[in-house]
Amino acid sequence: MAASNQPESIDPPNLNTLESQVETESPGQTSFKKRIAFAKRKVTTKDGWFGDYDYAWLCIPALPFSAKASRKQPPFYSLDADLPLALAISSGLQHALAMLAGLITPPIIFAGSLNLDSTTSAYMISASLIGCGILSLVQISRTPLFYGYYLGTGLISVVGTSFATLSTASAIFDAMYQDGTCTSTVGSDGTVVRNACPDAYGKVLGTSLICSFLEMFLAFIPPRVLKRIFPPLVTGTVVLLIGASLIGSSGVPNWGGGSNNCQTAPTGIYALCPTTLAPRPLPWGSPEFIGLGFLSFISIVLTEMFGSPFLKNISIIVGLAVGCIVAGATGYIDGSSISSAPPITFLWVHTFKIGVYPPAILPMLAVYVSLAMEAIGDITASAECSRVDVRGIEFDSRVQGGVLSDGIGGFLSALFTVTPLSIFAQNNGVIAMTRCANRSAGRWCCAFLILFGVLGKISGVFLAIPNPVIGGVTTFLFASVVVSGIRVLALMQFTRRDRFVLAAAMSFGIGDLLVPKIFTELFNGVNNPSSGLQGLFNSITIILSTPFLAAGIVAVTMNLVLPQEKDAEEEKESDVESSIGERKEVTS
Repeated sequence: MAASNQPESIDPPNLNTLESQVETESPGQTSFKKRIAFAKRKVTTKDGWFGDYDYAWLCIPALPFSAKASRKQPPFYSLDADLPLALAISSGLQHALAMLAGLITPPIIFAGSLNLDSTTSAYMISASLIGCGILSLVQISRTPLFYGYYLGTGLISVVGTSFATLSTASAIFDAMYQDGTCTSTVGSDGTVVRNACPDAYGKVLGTSLICSFLEMFLAFIPPRVLKRIFPPLVTGTVVLLIGASLIGSSGVPNWGGGSNNCQTAPTGIYALCPTTLAPRPLPWGSPEFIGLGFLSFISIVLTEMFGSPFLKNISIIVGLAVGCIVAGATGYIDGSSISSAPPITFLWVHTFKIGVYPPAILPMLAVYVSLAMEAIGDITASAECSRVDVRGIEFDSRVQGGVLSDGIGGFLSALFTVTPLSIFAQNNGVIAMTRCANRSAGRWCCAFLILFGVLGKISGVFLAIPNPVIGGVTTFLFASVVVSGIRVLALMQFTRRDRFVLAAAMSFGIGDLLVPKIFTELFNGVNNPSSGLQGLFNSITIILSTPFLAAGIVAVTMNLVLPQEKDAEEEKESDVESSIGERKEVTS
């Protein structure tokens, strides 16, 4: 498209042109009256509510042979543009719904891993949504601090429980059940049932709280130094393995009926999935379960093919809704979690005993390093979607503010009874598709997230979603994380050194994925270790057994130790020439 046909950006409003009868007031009074006049115009006029945005473009589906593709796209709304109220609200809702599946998945998996009751599980979902709304406001605001430092990015940088935390916390919970911190019951048939262990969640929160200071410290390291330590070679590897490990540990197992002991079909309560007490229990991998998950999965695909821009932005929610409708009609949904959930809830309605689990300290420190890596990539992606320059001092300050807010958010989220909340990139597609990067839409998104969390029955609904529906949706969600990692790696121009580093990292990462128990017996030969030494052994075991942690440590170490090749540019050119030669051979 020619540059002359491109829609123009909407500039920030000029408050001096608003109707305000300002006479000889002080500057403070003048500014206040201008803001009052601006707010009055937004609320009381048609232009303030709707502007000239093409809402039909946003809502009309992409039907075959329709003329929708030829419609002129709406203008791009920059960070502080004069945004119509209706568009701000609808964009905020899209951001909230686009994030929702990623926000509710971690607490559901945590609660399942610890066998918590439905009331506590529903609270964990609500607390996660409320915490995400509050801390996202901090990221969006970009508050100046001292000596040129900031708190927040000033972009629509929303936060959520990172899948890096999800993968590591699940490994920590497994270690707690193995070392007796949490108890299990062995049935007469040999079936092992995990007892409810809310204290394990409290220990993860306490450990996360003290480890969050590491990311706060990283925020004051110049971004160029962080990028040198954590180049795309490292971040792409870590992100790829986070998604891949979650597909194998949670996504596909739930798609088959459940990620608990029902996969092995014992003779006790887990003889059928999700348990024998479910409304319609079936063996793991039954065609009914596979069909329910596939229905949710294919609904996401069809929404992307034929949905309107609004529906495409919330395709994950569409998949959940379609799967739940069919599951409810066929009797797979247990409504007890909905009836037991309170109508209204808030933070600290339930609390967890805060503690520290020493073997989890090293893994959680590694998690915070990976959160800083993710934050840098997510901030860059959000800035590009928002048409903000990703070079220069201002962008570096956005990175610094985002990483600092991430670290402080990890501290506060533990006090909110939520695992570390870090910058999410799942809403970047909403920015790109709706052409709205305005921070007003981000604030409305935060308002919707807090509202969803306060309405306790919504959490009960999420908790009632059958495992196969959750599995079909989260498998797609985790696979998109894998694709994000692949994209980061694909944008590199590999040298021989880069391939060597990646191969070394993947040796550990892929090995852990395919044989997850290879390192669990590593220190069994040590006789009578002290409690401190045993804690260190457990820490090392957790790190080595978590694919992205093991691969990330190897990648960082190898990248710093191996010298850069002097003929790197020649190697890149050689790679391009050999790639072209291979393509010619394949073609011939």
